Amino acid sequence: MPELVRPTVDVHESWLEAVGEPGYEPRWADDLQLADMVRPDGFAAYVRRQLEDEHDDAPRSRGMVPSTHLWYIDGTYFIGRLSIRHRLTPWLHDYGGHIGYDVRPTARRRGHATTMLRQAMPWCAKLGIDPALVTCDVDNIASRKVIESAGGEFEDERHGKLRYWVPATSIP
Repeated sequence: MPELVRPTVDVHESWLEAVGEPGYEPRWADDLQLADMVRPDGFAAYVRRQLEDEHDDAPRSRGMVPSTHLWYIDGTYFIGRLSIRHRLTPWLHDYGGHIGYDVRPTARRRGHATTMLRQAMPWCAKLGIDPALVTCDVDNIASRKVIESAGGEFEDERHGKLRYWVPATSIP
């Protein structure tokens, strides 16, 4: 059964398959390229950075905040990723929210994003984030349904983004 876990080198092969799927563009550190990720040591460096990013003193690009990165996997099969931003900047408050997530294209429309968001809420609670702000584009009906099914309460629309507050402690 799939689960939300900390990044791991165990999914290297399936992660590479996922990033090779049309329409899937996961984010990674500015100075790492896909060619780096193909090599086991390059991928291990990426995983290490993902794990270190939750620390206040970790190096990060300007405007980025400490984040807990989680991967949704089934055994060694990479399905998607989710990031919990520990605090909100003004930009994140209007656009990005506390949580960002995506599912590889070949695994979409199977309920994975809904499960990922629900599984992320205890992590948010442990980080003292309750409720968590989750946003989506106004035309992203699938993401809107994911957020609403996790108990997201609509606040407003700003700059083409729908903004929802999802309680971390009372998931339906």
